[in-house]
Amino acid sequence: MKLQHLLINITLTVFLLLSAHFNAQKKFTVVLDAGHGGKDIGATRKYSDLGTVMEKDVTLAIILKLGKLLEKNKDFKVIYTRKIDEFPSLLDRTNLANRNHADLFISVHVNSSKTSSTSAQGTETFVQGPAQNKTNLEIAKAENDVIFLDAKDKEVFASYDPDSPESLIALKIQQSKYLEASLYIGNYVEDNLVKNGKRPSRGVKQQNLHVLRMNAMPSILIETGFVNNYEDASYITSEDGQNEIAGSIYDAIVTYKKKMERNQKKEEEKPKELPLKNDFRVLLMSTPNKYIENDPALKGLKYILTIKENGLYKYYYSVTNFASIKDANLKTAKDAGFRNATAISFIPNQKMNTGYYRIEVYTGKEKLPKSSPILKTLENVEREKADGTFYYTYGNVSSLEAAIKLQKELEDKGINNTVIEKVYK
Repeated sequence: MKLQHLLINITLTVFLLLSAHFNAQKKFTVVLDAGHGGKDIGATRKYSDLGTVMEKDVTLAIILKLGKLLEKNKDFKVIYTRKIDEFPSLLDRTNLANRNHADLFISVHVNSSKTSSTSAQGTETFVQGPAQNKTNLEIAKAENDVIFLDAKDKEVFASYDPDSPESLIALKIQQSKYLEASLYIGNYVEDNLVKNGKRPSRGVKQQNLHVLRMNAMPSILIETGFVNNYEDASYITSEDGQNEIAGSIYDAIVTYKKKMERNQKKEEEKPKELPLKNDFRVLLMSTPNKYIENDPALKGLKYILTIKENGLYKYYYSVTNFASIKDANLKTAKDAGFRNATAISFIPNQKMNTGYYRIEVYTGKEKLPKSSPILKTLENVEREKADGTFYYTYGNVSSLEAAIKLQKELEDKGINNTVIEKVYK
């Protein structure tokens, strides 16, 4: 029940949390991240008249100009991931933003293609999300390559595979609550760069970039131009070009802040949502296959309740008695890949008149030995055998809530990966 209340409170206040700092603190906190730095020069290209253009230098110059503009505005607090030519790890950058409860994370970069020169030019802005096409994925991987430059990043990101569907889905879920806000600021930035600098825009795109993935706030990564396009390189290295880029981003941040303030006011004026009579869980699938937590079949979703009924395992995602959260949970499930997901109503504390609930504590081809921790811990464990498989069950309670409580008690005793079974007499 505590978990359910926690989920309800989190979801109801997600949008308010995006702008809550407006009231909670005097200044709107923006973390400015100059991409690359130090030993990591980023994208680079040498020109006879421009010299060697290095991404780490361009990004720092633009960030410092943007920071000066923000610092002149009393409404903003500015935090830099770097102000000199040094290399903060990706983890240091995101930790800095999270630790300071930043309202917005802005990372500035320079684009590049694989050829020495390119006709591709212009700006593009990325927000966190699943890969949408192969070209964008290559850009994401280029930004993520820096991960192997820092031992701390190696340790944290060692198990993360950006190519696996499970990682992409899990990342999307993790960042979904900030996606809408990130898209707002991203579009403001691109519109301003087109209007102020007459730059061609390649749009706002979703991509799984590590520097965005671990931020608990709206975050964008801006590619200011192509280092191997001469026209772009000339613009991003010029004083006028850098001032125009910084000014465009500044105006976008101001517009975004006002947008969030208006949204907050609207949310506060909305009537409070009343709870529904019943609880709702999202049924993901019914299958004879038994999956444990973190199995790829669950596509990265957490808060899964498994109920076995008539030989089938039914997998339910989350629980709520608020209509808005029910709809959001259903969308999350479908976005994760469960296209046939549906919301199922549960009457709270309903007792079974013609059956009961029990806990399936073990299934397997082999019979449990007497020395098994399950048999040594629990008394009155029942055993059945069907189609060559042994099924061990425990308990007899009349409501789902009682079964969930019993399951939790077993977890506290070290008996995990159990399933609630609904038995009809």
